[in-house]
Amino acid sequence: MLELLAEGAYVEYRELPIPTIAYGIITLGIFIAMGIVTLSFMNVSNKHSHVDSSEAGH
Repeated sequence: MLELLAEGAYVEYRELPIPTIAYGIITLGIFIAMGIVTLSFMNVSNKHSHVDSSEAGH
C-alpha cells in the first residue's frame, strides 16, 4: 500500500453519512438509555421480599 501511495496512486475514500460528532452523541445516548434501564432494576429484590422470605440470605 505504501508503494501505491508513493507512486501517487489514486486512493478512493468515502465520506461519512453524518458528522463524526453525531456518532459520539448517538453512542452516548444509547449508553445513557442502557444505564437508565439498569438503574430501574435497582433494589427490586427488596421490593418483593414479602414473596419468599426463605431466600433472605441472597
